Amino acid sequence: MSSAERPRISACIITFNEEDRIRECIESLAFCDEVVVVDSHSVDETRRIAADCGARVIERDWPGHVAQKEFTIRQAEHDWVLCLDADERIDDDLRGEILALRDAGFPGKAGWRMPRLSFYMGEWVRHGTWRPDWNLRLFDRRRGYWGGNNPHDRVELDGPMGTLKGQILHYPYRTLAEHLSTMDKYTTTMAQGLDARGKRAHVLNVIVNPWVRFVKYYFLKRGFLDGWRGLVMAYLAAQYVRTKYIKLMVLQRVGEKTN
Repeated sequence: MSSAERPRISACIITFNEEDRIRECIESLAFCDEVVVVDSHSVDETRRIAADCGARVIERDWPGHVAQKEFTIRQAEHDWVLCLDADERIDDDLRGEILALRDAGFPGKAGWRMPRLSFYMGEWVRHGTWRPDWNLRLFDRRRGYWGGNNPHDRVELDGPMGTLKGQILHYPYRTLAEHLSTMDKYTTTMAQGLDARGKRAHVLNVIVNPWVRFVKYYFLKRGFLDGWRGLVMAYLAAQYVRTKYIKLMVLQRVGEKTN
């Protein structure tokens, strides 16, 4: 396929206060034909750095993860989109696979998923909670859209999906405090969403579900092979479930008393 005929790729990123990470993210996407950044009013240098790196920057209020990512892909100039968060990068192998697919015209699939490798507390996590962590991030927006429930968005695809071997490199938390703060925000969002959809929290959700999650990630998915990090991550994954249901229970009980 000639360069004039091959599809073009738009890289799409959402940001908020990512001045220390956005440059490396955009640089890993240099092979794309454009980079679109939608920023929800950062108070640091995120927008300036992104623009200096050649991105087209749009500032917009925060409507939630799903709506912001869906808005971003609809602002792209090209139908094939590659979506990253600011704390992610494309590794060399994945870049090569994507370029080969592009040069072949993205044959036979509506989108491709890829594994994500996360860096946590100084080491790459290779078992347990976050492995292999498949993510569908490269797709034809005419046949896909961002769905899911905030804050856990996902791409809904109308068509066959392929699988790539190269990885997204993920640097999710700068510190343990940031991890805990993110858990607090996300569990609040999850509880509110569950309540809005009519879901109920029961005592067993608070007692049993967290330990099921711990056993799954620490033992069945061999998180123990990541040493103390695997233990911390499995415990926090269980605590995420517990906190989500506690917040839902409190939300429902307080709501029942005030109605």
